[in-house]
Amino acid sequence: MKIVITDAQTVFDQYVSADTLKQFGEVVENGLLTYEEVPEAIADADIVICNKTLLNAHSLRLAKHLRYIGLFATGYNNIDVEYCRQHGITVCNAGSYSTNAVAQHTFALILEHYNKVARFNEYVQDGKWKRSPTFSPFVYPLNELAGKTIGIVGLGAIGQAVAKIADAFEMKVLACNRSPKQADGVTMVSLEELLTQSDIVTVHCPLNDDSREMFNKASFARMKQGALFVNTARGGVMVERDLFDALQSGHLSGACIDTLRVEPMEEDCILMSAKNCIITPHIAWAPVETRRRLMGIVAENIRSFLDGTPVNVVS
Repeated sequence: MKIVITDAQTVFDQYVSADTLKQFGEVVENGLLTYEEVPEAIADADIVICNKTLLNAHSLRLAKHLRYIGLFATGYNNIDVEYCRQHGITVCNAGSYSTNAVAQHTFALILEHYNKVARFNEYVQDGKWKRSPTFSPFVYPLNELAGKTIGIVGLGAIGQAVAKIADAFEMKVLACNRSPKQADGVTMVSLEELLTQSDIVTVHCPLNDDSREMFNKASFARMKQGALFVNTARGGVMVERDLFDALQSGHLSGACIDTLRVEPMEEDCILMSAKNCIITPHIAWAPVETRRRLMGIVAENIRSFLDGTPVNVVS
């Protein structure tokens, strides 16, 4: 059994390794293959494991022995599932491994916007508190979360975890979802009502034809004056230029972004110069504990496939 990993450096470091996969056979780790390097690298693979590597008819064309693709991720928009279906290749994702991590990071971003911890720390490190005439310098305005309305777009596992945290902060929680959902303390509304009523809009839906660029000039305009936009889902759900304009005009008080349309960030990404925009480099999912949990799920997916009872199958 030959297992080829195409983008190992997107998951592994000194704290997390591929050792758990070696029980199934030979493991070949490739740090980060280019698209053109993929076909030859996986030509004799029985199993391919990847995170964001594009696997389609071109990159899979030489993999005649391939019967299984495992994902280091929940999303699988980088996999041509129809091609895999036609060629008898089972594709399994790693759902729910990062639920708590992404919910935690979502609120880390929200709290940074309203509490400005990094900016106050910089104020202190620059020696300015030493020269302050008062013990509590009101340098930056702070705001409470209690009483604010948060709108959650996508009430899956992550969205529901975000709702629980919001409830602990005594926030009002609205949500919209493509299919009917219910959760304690959550009021289900239309997207239109969510946009117009929420102080914070946070996105937790997958990227697909329905969600692609759903946050654009029109949807940002429908949001409340001074609202905060948070995206820890996928960069493709928003139009970056339209978000930039909404921030520059002052219509939105800020944005907290963990994902972009192109990653790593492009040199000329317009959001780099946007006002009140906090950007983290797609790390909401990446705590050490989370990645270790991910490796356990990936290994169990392989074990189930080899036992003839595959789980978490997307194709």
